[in-house]
Amino acid sequence: MKTPPAIPCPRGLSPYRLGLAALLWLCALLLLIAPWQPALAADEGGPRTRLVLAGPPAAVSFPLLHMIESGVLADVADEVTFVRWTNPDQLRALALEGGADFIAMPTNVAANLYNRGVELKLVNVSVWGLLWLVSRNPDLKTLADFRGEEIAVPFRADMPDILFTYLAERAGLDPRRDFRVRYTPTPIDAMQLLVLRRVDHALLAEPAVSMALRKTRSFPLSLVAPDLYRSVNLQEEWGRLLQREARIPQAGMAILGTASRDAALTARLESAYAASYRWCLAQATECGALVARHINLLTSDAVADSIAVLPDHYATAAAARPELEEFLQLLLEREPATVGGKLPDAAFYGIEPTP
Repeated sequence: MKTPPAIPCPRGLSPYRLGLAALLWLCALLLLIAPWQPALAADEGGPRTRLVLAGPPAAVSFPLLHMIESGVLADVADEVTFVRWTNPDQLRALALEGGADFIAMPTNVAANLYNRGVELKLVNVSVWGLLWLVSRNPDLKTLADFRGEEIAVPFRADMPDILFTYLAERAGLDPRRDFRVRYTPTPIDAMQLLVLRRVDHALLAEPAVSMALRKTRSFPLSLVAPDLYRSVNLQEEWGRLLQREARIPQAGMAILGTASRDAALTARLESAYAASYRWCLAQATECGALVARHINLLTSDAVADSIAVLPDHYATAAAARPELEEFLQLLLEREPATVGGKLPDAAFYGIEPTP
């Protein structure tokens, strides 16, 4: 069985930049990697032979799984498959070697790859918030409440750390003096510090947060793990401190290679994804069961929990462009490598907004 080759990540494409970094502690548990095969070109005058959808075990991929089970793309391709990526090398291989047609990724990663010459267009932004401070103290509700506290933060100078630092500064705090930030190599390490009671707070992301809360409240882990609580929702802090909607354009879908030149296919995939996205939000319990059938270490209850706390917002990439450019500009100013050294041009945005 062929698997994507490991390709070294260039500077600026660490796991946080190439993936939804808090997924790594979940991905480390996954025992099986979905088989990888290259996408096949469309047959002239008819449906494509094969269409490959790809994504990580996270909310951005949930609609893809519904698209496959519902058969909504049966007239688009003879075979529609889902490939799961769980690490940066897999994502990079899929993007560079034509291993997928329609792939979920963080928005800054899409900008990074585009600026490095990968043929892709961002189609939509469907995940507008997944970062939380998880705490042993149920009474901490704002960043200011954490003054003087030690917080485990995975991956120094990567996207979530940049957001955390920026929001703390907007709240009038000095992260270097007002917090004791304990950087960890991976989100797994941050979670372990929480569970082992070595820190009281950690910056984590969905669906890792929901999985952690479910696991630590279940036997036998509940016998030794501390009580954990959702504390600060970074998306809510973004909205409160910047006086805007409480949402951050963090992840979406990109169309790759020859598929990105097909405007009709791009529009069809966007429409199908949007419908499945709405179904997942409206039917969180059913969506949880569906996802658990495909990703065996995401439980149906945790998936439903993670859907319930996601901001209910969806936009095509072009419609999201003003908010997305502001977000990418923040990353560019603080860590240029996270977006490939510049803002992407207009050709990056794959679907025009509806008049």
